[in-house]
Amino acid sequence: MNKNRITELFNIQYPIIQGGMIWNSGYKLASAVSNAGGLGLIGAGSMYPNVLREHIQKCKKATDKPFGVNVPMLYPDIEEIMDIIVEEDVKIVFTSAGNPKTWTPFLKSHGITVVHVVSSSKFALKAQEAGVDAIVAEGFEAGGHNGREETTTLTLIPIVREKISIPLIAAGGIATGKGILATMILGADGVQLGTRFVASLESSAHDSFKETVLKVEEGDTMVSLKELAPVRLIKNEFYQGLQELYSKGATTEELKTYLGRGRAKKGMFEGDLVEGELEIGQIAGIITKIEPVSVIIEKLIKEFKEAKESISSL
Repeated sequence: MNKNRITELFNIQYPIIQGGMIWNSGYKLASAVSNAGGLGLIGAGSMYPNVLREHIQKCKKATDKPFGVNVPMLYPDIEEIMDIIVEEDVKIVFTSAGNPKTWTPFLKSHGITVVHVVSSSKFALKAQEAGVDAIVAEGFEAGGHNGREETTTLTLIPIVREKISIPLIAAGGIATGKGILATMILGADGVQLGTRFVASLESSAHDSFKETVLKVEEGDTMVSLKELAPVRLIKNEFYQGLQELYSKGATTEELKTYLGRGRAKKGMFEGDLVEGELEIGQIAGIITKIEPVSVIIEKLIKEFKEAKESISSL
């Protein structure tokens, strides 16, 4: 892979970024991805402020390469989280689930590189106007919090590319070297992979959840809870309970009550495969092994190069 706008922006070897997924993205995963030549992200969404500080400090000890923090802005303690990021001298922040105008000026004033995650070209433009350094455009295939527009990555990337001039990172449904090449041909400068890194040795997800991810087949996930925050879930008993509520015409309040608190932690971190919220992307259907991050990235690069060479024969 040649140097490009993303490798230069983050000072990394490969334009591969790990998704800052809640309950999966502790310092072990982030530092492993950074050490392997990509950009690792600590997922602040599932961390109390003091826990986030601890993970940042441990990540600094585990890698001398660049790493960042992913901050979903819909979570509480946001002011404290941002202050910790500045105090701990974090150089890169990915924001999501909120208005980029709110925190971008603050972060930029402290010399931090800011990237915002969007699911539409409209919000990509707003993020560019807010002064972010790069955009992650995430297609509907992605796991976790998702876009309401249901635009797939194949459609989203070329549309966003036409609208913005800043670096563009593709996300959603990418787990192979061929997938990386395809999105870059469509106009992306780099990629963000979430689901592929869930099934890694260094992911902080529960082993039972990782094993469940390997069993996911095409059609086993679905986006739900659009009234609250759209999220792609594995169809377990918790998900089926949600569908029963929908069939009875449940109100937003009834959905909130059923969801309760800590469902994602229960499912992905504690391994409750029945009552937990199990978030994963559609591309899980292609993943068959839990491997170390170094092996995953090595394979991605090898596949990318082979795919690039094979294109000339088409």
